[in-house]
Order: sequence, then C-alpha cells, then structure tokens
Amino acid sequence: MQGAGASPFDLASRSAYEGWREWKLGVYPRTVAELMVPIQNPGVLDADERKALLDGCKRANMAIYQLETGTGSGKQLVRDLGRQFGLERLDNNLRADEDSITSLRVVPEAGETHYIPYTNRTLNWHTDGYYNGPDEQVRGIVMHCVMDAEHGGDNSYLDHEIAYLLMRDENQDYIEALMQPDAMTIPANVEDGVELRPVQSGPVFSVQPQSGALHMRYTARTRSIVWKDDRNTRLAAGFLAELLASDSAYIFRHHMQAGQGVICNNVLHRREAFSDAPEKGRQRLLYRARYHDRIRGTELNTGWSGG
Repeated sequence: MQGAGASPFDLASRSAYEGWREWKLGVYPRTVAELMVPIQNPGVLDADERKALLDGCKRANMAIYQLETGTGSGKQLVRDLGRQFGLERLDNNLRADEDSITSLRVVPEAGETHYIPYTNRTLNWHTDGYYNGPDEQVRGIVMHCVMDAEHGGDNSYLDHEIAYLLMRDENQDYIEALMQPDAMTIPANVEDGVELRPVQSGPVFSVQPQSGALHMRYTARTRSIVWKDDRNTRLAAGFLAELLASDSAYIFRHHMQAGQGVICNNVLHRREAFSDAPEKGRQRLLYRARYHDRIRGTELNTGWSGG
C-alpha cells in the first residue's frame, strides 16, 4: 500500500485505488434483492435490521427497506429512521414542506414549470441537490413510498462510487477533469425576474475531508447544466451519459411499492414516467428527506480498510 491512510480517490495513489477497487467489486451486490431489508418498526430498528441496512449502504451506498403491514406511513417514520443513522441536518430546499420533508406527488401547476419531480414525466439521471453550494451538499437521503403509481414510475439507481470506478478504469484523465472546481456549472434559478438561486459551479466528484468519502453532484438535464469547455471534460461527460443509458449490470432497477423506501448516500438515480388513477384513489406519493449528513457508519474506513 502506498503509505498509511492513502486515499483510493487520490489520483496519485494507484495502489490504494487498486486495493479499494478489488474490495468494492468483491462486495458489490449482484441483484437488487440483496439490498432489500424487511423491518418491523422504523422508529426503533432492532440490531439485525440496522446491521442489514448499514451493510447495503457500505456495499452499494444504498439499501431498500420493506415495512411490515400496519407500521405506518407518516413523515415521522422517515425522520425516526434517518436519525438512527446519523441523518439530522435536513436540506430545506425550495419546494420542501414546512418540516423540510418533501411530499413528492403530481402538482398540476408544476407542469407549466421546469420542476419535473412534481409532474408524472420522466426524471432523468441525477444526484439530489446538484445545484446546492459547497456547504449545503446533499449527502444522505431517505425516501419513503406511501403509494405507488397505477402504472410506471420505476426507479433506477447507480452507486456513484461504481460510476467513479468505471470511469477511472476507462481513463484517469476523465476523473481529473470532473474533479475540477468548475467542471459543472448550474445556471441561476430565475422565476418571474427574481433570482431564487445564483449560478453554482463546482466539481462532479469530490472527497469529504473528514470522512474520506466520495461525493458526486450530477444531472443529465441539458438545460440545467454547462460543462467546462475542455476536451477531457466533454469526453468524461459523454462517457458518463453512455454508461447511464446502458444496460449495465451495476445499475439497479426497482418499482418502489407502498411501504417500501430507500436510504442512501445520494447515489445516482432516475425515475420513469408514470400515470395515476385518481378515480381509484391511486396517486403516487413519496416522502423525501434530504440531509447534509452522510449515513453514519459508511465512512471510507468502515468498509475498505486500506490495509
């Protein structure tokens, strides 16, 4: 190993990367079923439930839980579940409810804006909060399904560490390009002539100083992004877009059903278009809590030791 404590995300530490890569591919789940965890009471997880959820988050930065019948569907269960993994600092984003937990459902007036999460249209690949400033990055998410759609609405997920790994294997220069502080710029959010959020530039990949964990900010939306105009950045963005459009075995696909939810370290994710059936009382509803915290226990040294 190239020195004690060498980071696998340091481009100068080839041996550290190779050791981490071997570990990551060795533990990475082969199917979404490996990430499914049945739980009885989200407010008070037992030791086995907590361990199983944490294991998924260590291996793939995400786990999917299934509540037993009658355990509730309110927002409090989202808060209670998150707190058991150190998720406390909620991101109070623009469209969040008063409690900073967002109710994701079709909102008719949203169809006239660019807020696709509140429509039934396809929501392309992204990480949450990619438009946030460096001190307000979204690192952890709990999303709970109260009711699924009548048709469609399937989700796809890709661990951002796997995206990094595949890209670095292809060409290390791509990683260097996407770690530039101005690799990706999000235009200002302006509504009715009022600037709600300024222009935000930053890297795609970055490393948290305290935990050594990898973080990613990304959106596939072309109208919401300006890539740095250099060759390697353009090639890296193209490689990533092709990966996400592929049928890669590393991408997990799942139809989130009522009583299920995901806890993750803000992995890449996508949602298919869907249709509701209001006349049947069927309207897709998910509660989403976004945090400035990473899931406790998934720091780099709790999985791959570097030894």
